[in-house]
Amino acid sequence: MKEESSFKPFISADRIMPEFTATSIILGLILAVVFGAANAYLGLRVGLTISASIPAAVISMGVIRLILKKDSILENNIVQTIGSAGESVASGAIFTLPALFMWSQEWGTASPSLLEIALIAVCGGFLGILFMIPLRRALIVKEHGVLPYPEGTACAEVLLAGEEGGSKASIVFAGLGIAGVYKFITDGLKLFPSEISWEIKGYKGAAFGCDVLPALLGVGYICGPKIASYMFSGGVLSWLVIMPLISMFAGDAVIFPGTVPISTLDSFGIWSNYVRYIGAGAVAAGGIISLVKSLPLIVSTFKQAMKSYSGNNGPEVQIRTDRDLNMKLVAAMVLVIILVIWLVPVIPVDIFGALIITVFGFFFATVASRIVGLVGSSNNPVSGMTIATLLIATVIFKAIGMTGQSGMTGAIAVGSIIAIIAAISGDTSQDLKTGYIVGSTPQKQQIGELLGVIISALAIGGILYLLNAAWGYGSAELPAPQAVLMKMVVEGVMDGNLPWTLVFIGAGIAVVVEILGIPVLPFAVGLYLPVHLNTAIMIGGLVRLFFEKKKKVTEDQRKEFLNKGLLYTSGMIAGEGLVGILLAVFAVVPFGAGYLGDVLNISGRFSLGSAGSIAFFILLILSVFKFSIWNKDKKAVQ
Repeated sequence: MKEESSFKPFISADRIMPEFTATSIILGLILAVVFGAANAYLGLRVGLTISASIPAAVISMGVIRLILKKDSILENNIVQTIGSAGESVASGAIFTLPALFMWSQEWGTASPSLLEIALIAVCGGFLGILFMIPLRRALIVKEHGVLPYPEGTACAEVLLAGEEGGSKASIVFAGLGIAGVYKFITDGLKLFPSEISWEIKGYKGAAFGCDVLPALLGVGYICGPKIASYMFSGGVLSWLVIMPLISMFAGDAVIFPGTVPISTLDSFGIWSNYVRYIGAGAVAAGGIISLVKSLPLIVSTFKQAMKSYSGNNGPEVQIRTDRDLNMKLVAAMVLVIILVIWLVPVIPVDIFGALIITVFGFFFATVASRIVGLVGSSNNPVSGMTIATLLIATVIFKAIGMTGQSGMTGAIAVGSIIAIIAAISGDTSQDLKTGYIVGSTPQKQQIGELLGVIISALAIGGILYLLNAAWGYGSAELPAPQAVLMKMVVEGVMDGNLPWTLVFIGAGIAVVVEILGIPVLPFAVGLYLPVHLNTAIMIGGLVRLFFEKKKKVTEDQRKEFLNKGLLYTSGMIAGEGLVGILLAVFAVVPFGAGYLGDVLNISGRFSLGSAGSIAFFILLILSVFKFSIWNKDKKAVQ
């Protein structure tokens, strides 16, 4: 372990330069909304989100350096700190809050208000940041050189290479623009279908296909070939093995939760009635397995956190690069937020729920902060923490007589706050690691995170309302896999109406996968999602594999190719997400006798069909090569 004094940041503590400026705040808040909206759409569609830190940092450098002609790495770091908060709030919110919309439709009650959603998001986001602040010196400073914090370190490397920011920012914007146009053509104009699917003749119940969308290609590239292959394997098992077995053995039987003979169902009918429950059991078991495997780390982190809390109540440290928010202020803010959760009527949580949030929130914030330091934010077991919280909260609520609608909405509200706490505490840790390396002021970063949470919380309610009005959660356009899973968990405990046999089959599959040494969560998510999504993600993983295995290039050139691809595909994900939000607006704006989205649809007059889908997707794949390899530096690698 390195001593605190052995590391020297890029900007020394005694050097003062622009950092927490109006420029960095405004640009950061804009990016928080942009990446929050994009990640909300992406997560509701495929159940996965991406880190916004590196794209936000690159865009910041492009704007601040090239357009505003300013030169401050600390300003850029504040921008990515604020911007990444939006992605984290969205990640936590989409895990759970759509369940409230689905229940409101089932029960015929009002949807959650914008105020309720905003308060839940703000409370969860603030607690995640505040619980993490006293851990900074223990995890970021004292453990520097021990805990790598992969995303935070990578973002610092991007900022340190700031002189290249202009060209890199152009790659992000290119991905955003190309993906946005592509999304508008396929899902707006509907010139060609965004999903192609084939029922396999002679193999009833089985089907195969691909969603030819930029975000899925980008997710596969960013996750890499290994994670993509695990997800694809899960999809193959469900769509080419389990579903044909159900079709073959069930015949004309009507089996709960289905209501018609299985022989009359097509592949999507079998998936929606049966396989998604198997997938839900696998995802739930995978999350719990990940949590159990982390128990030794959880215990050690909790002990370290208690020492850190007890040792950070002294006078404020005066060194700029080691200055946190005052701990008395932190403690007071935590107390006020807990009281707000308990006493404000619009949040459906009573004193028992507030106590659960306090205990589990602090506990899981320490867990997330340590885990992301070791294995990265993408492996933060937020779903496992949320499922564990929901199970305990629902059992407690049921035991004290808080049942029915009030009990279920209360449990989801508790789970929502915990999910946001776990997501934002991990993100805050990565951002503070970036700041530690470049020499930022922690206190200013922490204030920036809080501002990012506020603007994201205000925006996420409107985004959730818009997407629900356009397509509805649980639909083909927005499957909302994580939220549907959380909804089923709460209903299963409260009402006992889950097809537990199917759930346990999924859990058993997850255990087998874990025994085989395969990462269980990506496999389980692949088992749960339609194979069409997994196929596109797999293709993205294969594109990255090509770059990783490309011959006759140096390691520096290979790293450059991969980084450019990462920036381009990050832009693609943001571009599709933003145009997806725009199309949701068109879907609810009246126009004549219908809606504007219907007017844009030209598929009734002209369509390129599946051939067009394949051709355009190939062009999209080639664009990744164009912006990664086939550029003006091509001669240098020949």
